[in-house]
Amino acid sequence: MSLLDDFKRFLFRGNVVDLAVAVVIGTAFGAVVTALVRDLLTPIVAVIFGKHDFSVLAFTINGSTFRYGDFINYLIAFLSVAGAMFFFVITPINRLVARRAEEDPSTKECPQCTSAIPLRARRCPLCTAQLEGA
Repeated sequence: MSLLDDFKRFLFRGNVVDLAVAVVIGTAFGAVVTALVRDLLTPIVAVIFGKHDFSVLAFTINGSTFRYGDFINYLIAFLSVAGAMFFFVITPINRLVARRAEEDPSTKECPQCTSAIPLRARRCPLCTAQLEGA
């Protein structure tokens, strides 16, 4: 087994390839969200507050300039990404997992200690209670 074969095996393991794909998709998604914030959301908020470009918002104290407008742009971008991930990824996956658990239960509850145990178990592995009907 050569070092090159080990390296190939490492690169083509499923989780390494999945991680690489996730990074590329995440980068592209970040660019889309940044454009959404800059080109659509910021002008909408600007209509409300009267500023057309938040990045120019700043104040000066003792000669130091604090550019808080750029922070507002990044905050809007972060909240947009978090909202999109929650509503378009997390919520649907949670619903699928919950539906799958209802359709095909693989565990039951121990009547003594209320822990989850396999359906075919005859004795609880945690409290060692004898189960009925097993």
